[in-house]
Amino acid sequence: MPNNKIGGHYSQAYDEELQQAVDRLVDMGGLVQQQLRDSMTAFTTADIALAKQVKKGDRQVNSFEVDIDEHCLDILARRQPAATDLRLVLSVLKSINDVERIGDQAKRIAKTLLKDEQGSRPSAEQLAELNGMSEKVQLMLQHALLAFQQIDADKALNVLREDKAIDDDYNRIMQQSLSTMMDDSQQISVSLQISNVAKALERVGDHSRNICQHAIFLSKGRNVAHLNDDELQQIVEKKRD
Repeated sequence: MPNNKIGGHYSQAYDEELQQAVDRLVDMGGLVQQQLRDSMTAFTTADIALAKQVKKGDRQVNSFEVDIDEHCLDILARRQPAATDLRLVLSVLKSINDVERIGDQAKRIAKTLLKDEQGSRPSAEQLAELNGMSEKVQLMLQHALLAFQQIDADKALNVLREDKAIDDDYNRIMQQSLSTMMDDSQQISVSLQISNVAKALERVGDHSRNICQHAIFLSKGRNVAHLNDDELQQIVEKKRD
């Protein structure tokens, strides 16, 4: 069962400060999800104005990160949290770094279009491949943020397993792009665009995976960064003493 209770202290103000840390992370995650959606829309439709908007919006993502970081450091300095409270603050600090990196990948996709806005465009089939991968990535990110918000280790474990399908898509797209470049030198520019977007999406999947690991750490009190899926399952299924 998920442990989604935050706080529970005599000080209501302290509980609110902890909850605000999570709420702000969720808000930042919502912004980054929109950035990612917009970047893919811009790339697939060659919408230069939208791509520029995504690039400009990255500043807001960075501002979110600084604001949450300062909020958490203030909690650490004034409240000196311990046990679960300390894990919560540390998990938020780690997660905002991953969310900010996801924002960077959205900007990377937008810049891919802006860099080659006068060049050749991918085919409808190639764009469909990227959009299929993007849909999986966006869903994984949404589920990862929800698992963290709910402090749900079981849900986080399920989300971690979604990363394999994303890696499979990435490997297939990269292989296709490499083959295309070798067969037709005139397709090098387009293939590089596709490879760049696919790599950005793959990195979003990796950062979503990290957020899930932070959720498991918060719920179970175990650092699971370098464990395989079987080891993760053992930790998630183990009840607290």
